[in-house]
Amino acid sequence: MTLADQIRSHAVKRYINPARRGNSPVPATVTIVAADVVRELKLQQRCPAVCGALDAVKFQTEENIRLLHRSGPKHGYTAKWQFLV
Repeated sequence: MTLADQIRSHAVKRYINPARRGNSPVPATVTIVAADVVRELKLQQRCPAVCGALDAVKFQTEENIRLLHRSGPKHGYTAKWQFLV
């Protein structure tokens, strides 16, 4: 499994799946911050890898999610994604 796959897998387990398990009748949204993923996976100096993995169309396609908003620097710790799950 590549680092990008590990990052996406973590995002699904930590953020996407819990949002999907909610009992709301409307689709849920989830926000992921690059610094949080870096910290959770202990990926010092690997923020560009986190940003690349979460920016990938593959992530949205494989998980059937849609990017609503992306803010922050292209490869920075304050990069933030909001997905419709």
